[in-house]
Amino acid sequence: MICDWSIGDLPGLNNAEQALLQGLGITTTGQLLLFAPDAATKQQLALYLGTKIQYVNKLVALADLARLPGIGCQYNGLLLHTGIISVKQLAQMPAHKIHQQILKLHVATLQRRDLCPDLAQVQNWIRQAQEL
Repeated sequence: MICDWSIGDLPGLNNAEQALLQGLGITTTGQLLLFAPDAATKQQLALYLGTKIQYVNKLVALADLARLPGIGCQYNGLLLHTGIISVKQLAQMPAHKIHQQILKLHVATLQRRDLCPDLAQVQNWIRQAQEL
């Protein structure tokens, strides 16, 4: 199962950017992935949004990770901050390594271990990525 979220659910996207994307007919994360499949299109989208290509790459990476039901828009930003930029990359990573990175991030930023997804949840994300 692939999830498709409202474009406004992507972390970090402001209202003006959301309105610009909607003006292009991009209202969901799935539509963003279809609209910007390659570097040239992403560059054009960056110019349209008045931003850098890195920001568009970030949005596309968040949309890609959000396709997995266990991740969605709740954990896609967390995975991106740990260096996971795609479903394909997630599918190839060892669960314990990702879990360690997430735990370090939670402790460093929130100083709380209890909010960290557990190893079984990370293993589920990887399984979903491999099945996609």
